[in-house]
Amino acid sequence: MNEEVKLVITDFDGTLVNTFEANLCAYQEAFASCGLQLDKVLYQRCFGLRFEAFMEKSGIAEPSVYHLIKEKKMQVYPHYFDKLKPNLVLINFLKSCKQSGIQTVIASTARKENLFNVLNYLEVTDFFDFILSGTDVSRGKPAPDIYIKALEVAQVNASQALVFEDSEVGFRAAEQAGLKYIKINSEFYGN
Repeated sequence: MNEEVKLVITDFDGTLVNTFEANLCAYQEAFASCGLQLDKVLYQRCFGLRFEAFMEKSGIAEPSVYHLIKEKKMQVYPHYFDKLKPNLVLINFLKSCKQSGIQTVIASTARKENLFNVLNYLEVTDFFDFILSGTDVSRGKPAPDIYIKALEVAQVNASQALVFEDSEVGFRAAEQAGLKYIKINSEFYGN
């Protein structure tokens, strides 16, 4: 049975905004401040993972180093905002959805401070009814928690929602939440 779409959910990193280069540069500076190097290939394999999983895959187990990297990255990230690539096609679509009465939600396991810094920089915060981040759930993708939370907050069924996502872990999370999704790739950016 087809149902009317009442909620559009979007992932953030790589979907709404290509943040890869900005994040890579900020993390490389943060790693360097601790006397470490971050390889681009390793970061590509970890992109989209929660910070804790990224640190584990990077072989960083020392809590003090872990904390320094996290704080330094947050501090320097805004210096690289000129490297952000907003998905203008998706942003305009979401703006139209909101204007027509469809709820719009960001569901990202990104750090809340970083998420809001970018949204404010791009001046798109008001395009969303709700913004959910990694602090709103205990498990990151591929666990479906962030998408289930979005459905609960919006008070809609999975059959009434559509997700925009760019990563394999995100696709698995959407599927486990019973959601239909559209895979975003570089062609959707239209820039």
